Amino acid sequence: MLTGKHLIAGAWVDGTSTFVSSPATGPAHTFAAGTATDIAKAAEAAEAAFASFSQTRRAERAAFLDRIADEIEARAEQITEIGCQETALPEVRLNGERGRTVGQLRMFARHIESGNYLDVRHDPALPKREPLPRADLRLMQRPLGPVAVFGASNFPLAFSVAGGDTASALAAGCPVVVKGHSAHPGTGELVAQAIDAAIKACNLHPGVFSFVQGGNRDAGTALVQHPNIKAVGFTGSLGGGRALFDLCAQRPEPIPFFGELGSVNPMFILPRAASSRAAVIGAGWAGSLTLGAGQFCTNPGIAVIIKSPDSQTFIDAAHQALSAVATQTMLTDGIAEAYDKGVNQLRSVGGVESKLSGGSVQRDATPTLFITSGANWLAHEELSEEIFGPAGLVVEVADFEEMQAIARKMQGQLTCTLQLEEDDREHGKVLLPLLERKAGRILANAFPTGVEVCDTMVHGGPYPASTNFGATSVGTMAIRRFLRPVCYQDIPVSLLPEDLQ
Repeated sequence: MLTGKHLIAGAWVDGTSTFVSSPATGPAHTFAAGTATDIAKAAEAAEAAFASFSQTRRAERAAFLDRIADEIEARAEQITEIGCQETALPEVRLNGERGRTVGQLRMFARHIESGNYLDVRHDPALPKREPLPRADLRLMQRPLGPVAVFGASNFPLAFSVAGGDTASALAAGCPVVVKGHSAHPGTGELVAQAIDAAIKACNLHPGVFSFVQGGNRDAGTALVQHPNIKAVGFTGSLGGGRALFDLCAQRPEPIPFFGELGSVNPMFILPRAASSRAAVIGAGWAGSLTLGAGQFCTNPGIAVIIKSPDSQTFIDAAHQALSAVATQTMLTDGIAEAYDKGVNQLRSVGGVESKLSGGSVQRDATPTLFITSGANWLAHEELSEEIFGPAGLVVEVADFEEMQAIARKMQGQLTCTLQLEEDDREHGKVLLPLLERKAGRILANAFPTGVEVCDTMVHGGPYPASTNFGATSVGTMAIRRFLRPVCYQDIPVSLLPEDLQ
């Protein structure tokens, strides 16, 4: 089933160099390594495809998205098999993620069929208006142009080749060039095969989608700097994302970079909730921390609670639950190394107690639990940094005023969580306005791992959670990233886009 090649403009092509995959189990495979030359060919094909694809009817694009979903499902068994080998994710997780992937493709198909996303507006001409007449003015959203998408390491399906960035860009009418992630190249190729089959079945321009396997950094640099690329979707590390963001800003024509970079997703436990269910919250928090070996961007890495006997109950419950978690295999050697490095750095900070010592040996990780005071957290910037893995930090604050200080100092987050009871209402009224400025999604009495794919979801937030606070990478509003408003003044109706006529 695997060719080991790139898909560029409808053709499967060899690379000038190769790399060998590093699966957790099963056989390794050889794949072409992307180069700047491959990227240029893909970007040129995408620009050639834009003229026709941007003009397709909404129903045509909806049928295309549905066909991609069908083709992915037709390859379900093979995708799950190689996905499990490459990532060590369990079969049930891969099957669920595939369901989410095809679900969001179908969701965008239904979304564009309605036409509401176009935000069509019309101010009719007023030729007799005094003192000046008004022209006929019409507005609608139009596609930006070719979009670059970077596959994510922690979601080989839902945030990668046919994930939310690709689905929303194609729905908008934008061709896509995907740079695959070298952690799961086989999974990526099988999904690219599905998209290729859908393009051919729908008789679309072959440049609508290209897939270039992971190469060195030069390929990524070439992709965001190619003049044909008009926007970028990225999910990954703060360092890598910030480097690409800067490259986008430094272009002769700067382009938007929609990057999801890092988040510790703090949880604030208010007094009545702590006194009534500290043990339950502690156990639940531990389960969320270790879900998928902590390799979720919404992993709640920090819990803030007022120091008291209730906080000790919370800590004891979390410690007990974390101690019972078996060793988990992480997605890549690099993620495991970064997790171990982050744990050791946190362990070295003064005023931090190591309650449960964990880390990683090769790709095998165990949970860690740290405790510190609110004053110490406020004094050490490094305690607010994300550790990607099953690591938790409990911040015991002196009082509610110090909890507010923590909330004010928090950087931008994907999520913030409130654990509260009815008697915590007044405290909640104080914290909620603070958290609204910090996160794209605020939860009550839940845990943030698990992102619903629906109209109202926001998966983004102020920097460094993402590079564009007004955008989301999950939910139907994600399509707005790849559209721009165009106003048509006195344009003959016969020339206007069909949706404006």
